[in-house]
Amino acid sequence: MNVKGTAVTTIPLFIKSKFGEVAYNKWLNALAPASQKIFTTGVLVSSWYPLDDALIHSTLKICELFYSGNLNGAVDQGRFSAEHALKGIYKLFVKLGSVDFIIAKASSILPTYYAGSAMSVVHKGDKTTTVRITRFDGIHTVIEHRIKGWIERALEISGANNPRAKIASSMAAGAPVTDFVITWN
Repeated sequence: MNVKGTAVTTIPLFIKSKFGEVAYNKWLNALAPASQKIFTTGVLVSSWYPLDDALIHSTLKICELFYSGNLNGAVDQGRFSAEHALKGIYKLFVKLGSVDFIIAKASSILPTYYAGSAMSVVHKGDKTTTVRITRFDGIHTVIEHRIKGWIERALEISGANNPRAKIASSMAAGAPVTDFVITWN
């Protein structure tokens, strides 16, 4: 599985903005050589990168170094990525769209970041919905948590009050699908 450079470019930005340049260098030096090479040669937003080296290992290292191993690091990184991706003209588009409209777009958004992935809306209710990942080779719990954070921040930008995404089933943990049950006030 490959990940689009657009998602990868936010990792150094996240570390530098949240923890500073010294922390970024600490993180970079702690990466495995294959991951380190991706970040030292410059990430291109239009290129595709190996999921393990570009996103999984780098995010796990963030969680290890700056979050005492807690996956909240992946959630925070996902939130930052959404903020970064949905700025400018896209932020206006998201703010003008309804929460339901943004959720409906989930099925087309995931494959733009993760090659060969598939997501769909499987339930819609009053201020609740469930989106399901049905295909994602090599998914890891750190990716699920990153997506959780991305969903929550994107919905906040679209005007949802107190959005929460709960990982109700996890492909990374052996389930046939990953379900995000999303609620907001």
